[in-house]
Amino acid sequence: MWWKKPALALNRQAQEQAAQHNADLTKPLGSLGYLEQCLLHLAAMQGVLKPHLDRVWISVFAADHGVTEEGISAYPARVTRQMLGNFVQGGAAISVLAKQLDAYLEVIDCGILQSAPKLEGVLHQPVAKGTANFTQQPAMTAEQLEQALSIGRQAVQRAKAQGVQLFIAGEMGIGNTTTASALACALLNQSAQSMVDKGTGLNPSGVQHKINVIDQALALHQLKSQSPFLVLQSLGGFEVAAITGAYIAAAQCGLSVLVDGFICSVAALCAQALNPASINWMLFAHQSAEIGHKAVLKALQVRPLLALDLCLGEASGAALAVPLLRNICMLNANMATFSQARVDRKSICD
Repeated sequence: MWWKKPALALNRQAQEQAAQHNADLTKPLGSLGYLEQCLLHLAAMQGVLKPHLDRVWISVFAADHGVTEEGISAYPARVTRQMLGNFVQGGAAISVLAKQLDAYLEVIDCGILQSAPKLEGVLHQPVAKGTANFTQQPAMTAEQLEQALSIGRQAVQRAKAQGVQLFIAGEMGIGNTTTASALACALLNQSAQSMVDKGTGLNPSGVQHKINVIDQALALHQLKSQSPFLVLQSLGGFEVAAITGAYIAAAQCGLSVLVDGFICSVAALCAQALNPASINWMLFAHQSAEIGHKAVLKALQVRPLLALDLCLGEASGAALAVPLLRNICMLNANMATFSQARVDRKSICD
């Protein structure tokens, strides 16, 4: 069980040195707010005085969900495959953003329903043609979950081999807000009513149906006090499991992670449950419009960079947050110190 291997320790010496350097820059201490905390976190993760984020890797994991048989989405499952084609053709939001960031973008089929013919430009690693309907049986077998976790690990290994400084996971899968909501309910012992939102375009009656479906699944599986592995096996999606594996693998090999929205934050919750120290290697991009996202972020005790009511997925929110992190790194690396600028520290800090 590779995912139980300990995460690497953060470099606290580098973090302290970065803090001292940051305190000597020609600005009031703390004047750049939470970005300064992110900078010091990056310094601890990268083990350097002046972290940088020139090379960014984005892996978008896609899969279909058996629970869509219950009519919980406003869109049919075939849209998952259609969007994969859009990703690799450059027409999706994350495709445009990745190009703007000069980030490497890969798209991975973890188990979509319509897997043939293969899409050119997509890395096909299907576990199966979608998960099982978790209102009737576990979403996947233990062996399938292990395979899905390993898909994420392999993505991180590819990223690490290219010397990137930041790993971002994205997701695509019709029905995956239902999956993520169910997982969050089980892991946080919350009701579906408090965790479920409209997802992609549901009306109020659709939202209530989604709540009922999740309640049905939670009653079936009886997951209270069960292992996080069994929770993920019972309610998860192949792409959510792959992202979970990616986050754990990143922590094990010392690669910084920027977490996207609700679904990816639930994957982070799963990763922390399976490997608690993995959370130390994550920064969080944004709080989405999904009502359950705030509860997940609170449970993880993390603060997102942005709160813009985004609900697109695909890693788009994380991509939008990258320039903020790049800018704080640039300021840290290039601002003058008080002694260099011959500025009276007391005059600017009072």
